Amino acid sequence: MKTLLLGRHAKSDWDVVGLRDHERPLNARGLRDAPAMALRLRDEGVALQRVVSSTAVRARRTAEAYAVAFGLSVIQEPELYGATASTILQVASGLPDEIGIAMLVGHNPGMTDAVAELTGSYVEFPTCAVAECAVDVDSWTELIEGSGRLRLLRTPHD
Repeated sequence: MKTLLLGRHAKSDWDVVGLRDHERPLNARGLRDAPAMALRLRDEGVALQRVVSSTAVRARRTAEAYAVAFGLSVIQEPELYGATASTILQVASGLPDEIGIAMLVGHNPGMTDAVAELTGSYVEFPTCAVAECAVDVDSWTELIEGSGRLRLLRTPHD
């Protein structure tokens, strides 16, 4: 059994004129929500072992909040930027098998679609939300559509 946490980046800042989408930072709410969600996971006893992030600034900064809370480093994965559900699940299927609990941080609509594809559950996925999915596999390479079950969707508003 593996646990895959699919996280959407925290709220980004649209006020900086001239920035490419990839370079948008977090806004004040995002800077507040990301560390709070990370501490919440830690305090709830989630034993996160790996954090993989899109290369977009807003996703990396969100992922860094989780990494700090769990004493981990962030692995940047360019394929997660603008990824489809199938790409997100392909990235997850490449995780090392010694990792039991991993988090991927990316963007919508890919994250919403990945949860639906993996678990069959459609969820509203606001910024900084984390879907905790139990995956009934021994190896990440066995991860396929429908192999997971949605345990919990956490949002900053919970």
